[in-house]
Amino acid sequence: MSQNHVVTVENISKTYGDFKAVSDLSFEVYSGEIFAMLGPNGAGKSTTIRMILDILKPDNGRITVLGMPMSDKIKDRIGYLPEERGLYRGVPVLEMMVYLGMLKGMSSADARKRSLAYLEQLELADFAKKKVSELSKGMQQKVQFAVTVLHDPDLIIIDEPFSGLDPVNTLLVKKLLLDFSKRGKAVIMSTHQMPQIEEMAERLLMINRGRNALYGKVDEVRQRYAPHAVRVQGQGDWAALPSVERVEAVEQTRGEVMLYMKASATPDTLLGEIAAAPNVHIRSFELAIPSLNEIFVQVVHDQGGIPAELIKAGGKAHA
Repeated sequence: MSQNHVVTVENISKTYGDFKAVSDLSFEVYSGEIFAMLGPNGAGKSTTIRMILDILKPDNGRITVLGMPMSDKIKDRIGYLPEERGLYRGVPVLEMMVYLGMLKGMSSADARKRSLAYLEQLELADFAKKKVSELSKGMQQKVQFAVTVLHDPDLIIIDEPFSGLDPVNTLLVKKLLLDFSKRGKAVIMSTHQMPQIEEMAERLLMINRGRNALYGKVDEVRQRYAPHAVRVQGQGDWAALPSVERVEAVEQTRGEVMLYMKASATPDTLLGEIAAAPNVHIRSFELAIPSLNEIFVQVVHDQGGIPAELIKAGGKAHA
């Protein structure tokens, strides 16, 4: 499936008084991808999303959505789940969903049919006639998600989609988001849950202090920050291995160590040395690819946002 530009953001900025919330920010989102937007609290993510949705106007720069500037017709092709949830608490679930679907241009019959289908998928069919106020927080979150995608939008923008969900319901919502992506829809997911980004997103944008701090494919970003090292568990004199330059314990793990390799060494040569050493035994051996959480902390620290002693206290394994 060819990828089309669903969102194009070019050099946008937004200032509130003396505070620059977003500064010269550019990125693109393609059809059929889950695009992650991350950054510290107050970094400018919500402001950027509101400018994409035309809730706020950028001071300068240009935004196109689905190939054109924002209009009421374009808005009907977008599903938006904001951080500040908004459901009519005193209204029965199905009745509310049908009403909100009709506001997005659906017929009453189509809205009802699709609402019932989503309630079934999200294991909420028995609660269709219950008032929203009678549902648990997790159930309300699933209803909110269903309302967001009810009209089958071409662009879905979701802020913390897994908030309040247990692992089982997280899987349900995750499957639906992946299904939308497979059908060519674009998903912008703003979240602090790094494991979900690693598992679901193809590309990411990290905003820090209103600027582009990281942008690209998730796998390539992780490789870019990878040290020349492997992580191992086992027993032996690691420092005696010819390929090892230094050894560091990985804090907050059960006996795991980081083996930093000499410039000329490779993981293959190191593994061969381990296999040939009679007094060295391994239980696990893997490339030291940092998690997005580690990269997130490192980038914010490098830009002056986290004291070095806090990183050390958090058990960061490598720079």
